[in-house]
Amino acid sequence: MFNLFRRKKQLSRPSVSAGAYVKVSKYHKPDFLLALIIFAQIIFGLIMISSASVVVSNELFGNNYHYVIEQIKALVVGLVGLIIIQAIPYQFWRKFALFALIGTILLLLVPAFPEFFQGIAFSYGGAYRWIHIGPLFLQPSEIAKLTLILYFAAWLEKKGMTIKDFAQGFVPFAILAGIIGILIMKQPDLGTLTVTGGALISIFFAAGASLPQMAVGLVGAGGLLWVLIQTASYRLQRLMVFLNPSLDPKGVGYHVSQALLAVGSGGWWGLGFGLSRQKYNYLPEVTTDSIFAVIVEELGFLRAMIIPILISLFAWRGFRIAKNAPDRFGRLLAVGITTWLCIQALINISAMIGLLPLTGIPLPFISYGGSSLVVSLLGIGILLNISRQTVK
Repeated sequence: MFNLFRRKKQLSRPSVSAGAYVKVSKYHKPDFLLALIIFAQIIFGLIMISSASVVVSNELFGNNYHYVIEQIKALVVGLVGLIIIQAIPYQFWRKFALFALIGTILLLLVPAFPEFFQGIAFSYGGAYRWIHIGPLFLQPSEIAKLTLILYFAAWLEKKGMTIKDFAQGFVPFAILAGIIGILIMKQPDLGTLTVTGGALISIFFAAGASLPQMAVGLVGAGGLLWVLIQTASYRLQRLMVFLNPSLDPKGVGYHVSQALLAVGSGGWWGLGFGLSRQKYNYLPEVTTDSIFAVIVEELGFLRAMIIPILISLFAWRGFRIAKNAPDRFGRLLAVGITTWLCIQALINISAMIGLLPLTGIPLPFISYGGSSLVVSLLGIGILLNISRQTVK
């Protein structure tokens, strides 16, 4: 049904290494293994949300399956978007990269300045991160992860190798990324900033940035992170709890203590599906940030390892698609999307087992969250389309 987007003839692209031209075949089958990996994570996530959310769902809505039903609704929307987008040549989105950036900035302005958008900007847990219009709850920072990758992939492709020039490459990249970062931190959302920054740095590196540029960028990012921690007491408290998990277990260290207790009590084989104790209002955010702790508690460490394995498989397929992409834009897009989802999963899991401070970001495809699931599936749709055009 999508014959409009199918190529009728073979195309050519310049070889990066030799300047010659190589043949790009007609559309072929997408990476079904990648799709299967994502589908497995989604199904696993729905099963675990049904268990982790049963208590809070019943208390708030009088229905044990409210969160599962809402997640399925978001899944349907996301799958429809994925099916459509995977059929559209990813080169099509290059034309709209600038509009996507402008739209993202406008959306980020709403939660960043709630005093000007009263009735639309929505607060939860003391942070303005959502837009609320009627029944629609939208998290602009989730959309920003994908649209920024799209824009910077197009911008860096256009720049070509001039990005190696510090003034023409690194400076405008840092300024533009910094503006977006300020809007994200106005919410505030350090977790999203870390994930998005990691994805953009990976694109910049894949585009051919020099090692001195990367060194300056990483040092600058580290310095900015330290300033953000020092200027917000709750971030500094999270860092102190990370360095000393036993610090104030009933106060600032409560979330970490309960997460580690859930992970530790699960042991190797777990307490059994549905038998989590921490979900009985002990562990905060059991359906979103903390769902991995519930998974380990119920299924055990060995069975919970299926998640890191699936993430590793996804990284393998994603970077393989990037390597075989037919052009520079596709390669940068694939690198950005793959890095984004992998970094986010790594941060979430690491925080739950005490390897990183808490940041408050969901586990992709598994945690509850409509905006996160839909946007992530749209990213996978683009990645699948790139896989349909890869050069073998």
